[in-house]
Amino acid sequence: MSVAEPRRIVLFRHAKADWPQVTDHERPLADRGRMDAAEAGRRLADTGLPFDQALCSTSVRTRETWKLAVQEFPHRPKTVYEERIYEASPGELIAVLNETPDDLRNVLVIGHNPGMEALTEILAGSAEDEVRERIDRRGFPTAAFAVLTFTGSWKDVEPGRATLVDYWAPTD
Repeated sequence: MSVAEPRRIVLFRHAKADWPQVTDHERPLADRGRMDAAEAGRRLADTGLPFDQALCSTSVRTRETWKLAVQEFPHRPKTVYEERIYEASPGELIAVLNETPDDLRNVLVIGHNPGMEALTEILAGSAEDEVRERIDRRGFPTAAFAVLTFTGSWKDVEPGRATLVDYWAPTD
């Protein structure tokens, strides 16, 4: 694949988690979270994007979100469970994306807030107006996702390099 072809990053926040007496990393999805994760998977499948790879935090809620969402996909992408995504800052998330091989075109990141929302804001140098309005109005609730495009190598992912082209949240 040429680095001149558009690439896509989908930033997907885990679905609604429950609050049992476990560590934060071990928190499972709540009932609503399981429903929202499946719906987000249907919406992601509806984008028609052929995902090459999913980078998923190792937390229980992100793994459960991904397991439910990917069942809706026509093709299951390679999944990499990445410890560095848990509680990652935007800079740490960019470092993970910079390691993506250039033969991959569309990458999905399943992670946490505030990292997912902040990274969306930082990467999006521009946005389609109605998409920007929706994300500004809704924020980045659980099970929301943002689709960004850019051209160049994954090593070139940096603030302002992408365009925000789509956004979905469960109440949209």
